[in-house]
Amino acid sequence: MKIDEIKTIVKLMSDNDLTEFKIESEEMTLCLRRAARQQSAPAPVFVPAAVPAAAAPAVTIPAAVPAVQEPAQAAPAASAGHAAPDPAKVIESPTVGTFYRSPSPGAEPFVKVGTHVEADTTVAVVEAMKVMNEIKAEKSGVIKEILLENGQPVEYGQPLFVLE
Repeated sequence: MKIDEIKTIVKLMSDNDLTEFKIESEEMTLCLRRAARQQSAPAPVFVPAAVPAAAAPAVTIPAAVPAVQEPAQAAPAASAGHAAPDPAKVIESPTVGTFYRSPSPGAEPFVKVGTHVEADTTVAVVEAMKVMNEIKAEKSGVIKEILLENGQPVEYGQPLFVLE
């Protein structure tokens, strides 16, 4: 993969608020990660796979620092007349994409209402640019409410689940 192609991917990640991009082939593995928008200097990192000794060394490419913007406002998760859930009890989407509750069509969902989750529990996947990003709970609790249906578009920071 050429450096110009990697720069294009980094720009697309920045433009679409993606925090992770991974592509694998027989010759190489490219994994770019950057910090969430709240941090001052997001930086994707190239992580090489086990490659022959003749392969090029790993390269770190700094991302352009995005202009300061107002944080995205999440849509209210509660219906009219109900109190909004405590933000500490909400699992939000770390990326823009398409929300899926299960790893593949026809498979059991990762979690259901009443499922106990830990910080490292996978609760869903969000597809972004043909890449499936596993969404971890990052909190402990019991799933009280699932806010999206399979195949729905999701925005960065949008609430996905409410915990008890």
